[in-house]
Formats: sequence, C-alpha cells, structure tokens
Amino acid sequence: MAGLEGVEQPRQRMGAVAAKWAPTVEDERALKAAELFGNPAEEVVRLPSRPESAATARRLAQGVAQRQWMLPPQCSENVVLLVSELVGNAVRHTGARIFGLRMRRPRPCWVRVEVQDPSRGLPCLMPVQPMDISGRGLFLVDKLSDRWGVDLLPRGKTTWFEMRVAER
Repeated sequence: MAGLEGVEQPRQRMGAVAAKWAPTVEDERALKAAELFGNPAEEVVRLPSRPESAATARRLAQGVAQRQWMLPPQCSENVVLLVSELVGNAVRHTGARIFGLRMRRPRPCWVRVEVQDPSRGLPCLMPVQPMDISGRGLFLVDKLSDRWGVDLLPRGKTTWFEMRVAER
C-alpha cells in the first residue's frame, strides 16, 4: 500500500468467520413453493400429479430438511433425492390427479417422508442392472433409507421411508 511500506499490516486470522446468510436461488424457490403449497412438515401438501411437481416436492423437502430441521448436508441431499423418487413413482405409475407429501420427525434422530396417492397398486422393488436408465427409484429408496414400506388406506396408499439422521 502506498505510503505504508515497512509498516506491518494486520493479519487476517484463519479461524471461523461468521458469514451473513444470503438466500440462494434454490432457497428462494423453496420458500415460494412453501408459500404456494404449504409446509409438508406441518400438514399433508397436495400437489398435482404432473412431472413438474417432482421439482416442487424437491424444493419443499429441501426447505424442511435444510432450514427447518437443519439436517447435515449429505442427509438433506438423500432426503431430497428419495422424495423425488417416490414422487416420480406416484406421478408415473398411479394415474392419480393429485398426490400428497408429508414429512415428519416421528422420534429424535429420525425423519419420515410419506407420499400418498389414490392407487392401491403396490410398488415393486425390481432388480437393477448397472446400465439401466430407469427403474432405480425404489432401489435407491431401499439403499439410502433405513426402512421403507407401504401402508394401504381405504382409498389408496402411503409409500414412506424413514432415515436415521445425525444431528448437527
């Protein structure tokens, strides 16, 4: 710096620095989705059974997992991925006009996600080959969750998964 030669400059410490949180585009989309459809951690959120609803469901799940429950990043990513897979199955295979998304913390250190649809057809875990380009949804649910299943309802079903989560 001009005029300060030979004068020791203050050094920045290499410790943790508190950063001001600024919402990302994805954060804003998650907040907008919650405003439009509701919070799946508080009530069953009804979404239209269309392919673009998978993106909405991912945003809702991301908002709950990251901001509301403050899950670790890897766990949040897994929750969002598995929500996308269950929603994709509901949209693709049930013929429903709408489906419901619900996220709960049934007990400490556990997350439960439920996707409700009016079909009583049961999902089927199929064998997966390395080069398969589809049919991996339940395979991923089976591998990444601790438990998953289907509860038959008087009119439809709830497909769910549970994951044990480490608190931050």
